[in-house]
Amino acid sequence: MDMSDKTVLVTGATSGIGFVAASQLASMGARVILVGRNETKGDLAKKKILSSTPQAVLRFFRADLSYQQDIKILVEQLISSEPKLDILINNAGAFFQTRQESKEGLEMTFALNHMGYFVLTNGLLDMLETSVDSRIINVASNAHFGAALDFADLQMEKKYRGWKAYQRSKLANILFTNELARRLKPKKVSVNALHPGFVRTNFGNNNSFVFRWGMRVAMFLKAISVEKGAETLVYLASDPSLDGVSGTYFANCKKISSSTEARENVASERLWRKSEELTLRP
Repeated sequence: MDMSDKTVLVTGATSGIGFVAASQLASMGARVILVGRNETKGDLAKKKILSSTPQAVLRFFRADLSYQQDIKILVEQLISSEPKLDILINNAGAFFQTRQESKEGLEMTFALNHMGYFVLTNGLLDMLETSVDSRIINVASNAHFGAALDFADLQMEKKYRGWKAYQRSKLANILFTNELARRLKPKKVSVNALHPGFVRTNFGNNNSFVFRWGMRVAMFLKAISVEKGAETLVYLASDPSLDGVSGTYFANCKKISSSTEARENVASERLWRKSEELTLRP
């Protein structure tokens, strides 16, 4: 695909499927904005992409997407320095074995995996709406199956379990996608979510040695490559047949059904309202 007229922003772009997607989209001609927490890793990611695609047009912005103040600064920087934005890929996320809180007092899984998507996307909507057939792509997971949000304890203060927190955050990604699709219906901005698969990445490396060891074994036995994991992400960003397709869940470059809980309109509206309440004001 020729992406030479597109500007793409990828969060979590310094490693894993985010890096592979950024690299492939750059090779297709897109101007790619990489976002990550670490400046050194950002510079290295740019060098790696340029080594294979010397003509690539790249920018890196440092931002901790669990921290809303960082997101607001990032949005201001993008609005002031980028003439347009065509595609936003919300990919940054993590798993936290033990309960932690963000700088703003939110449970970290919820803060990064859901609120990061919510705050960044809403901050960039005006830019996206000025582009033709712009796209928002949210990386979710089939881990959402079996999960349900507890609106009385969204921050999991009563009883925290890392895997349940992760499941709920991925459910929140799909509920957010569906609600945003409904709100954007009159506009030429599409939003879709995807399951990348169980991918061989650094996922879980921020946790205990025992967890990391177990995850490495599981990945060795069952995980797919990062290139395979990035396929659906690149497909959703680049395939012209998807113009106007919105509010859909994908895996292996095909539409699939999400869980019953993920398709509940009442839950998606309620999550949106709660997320607005939790969004810091300027």
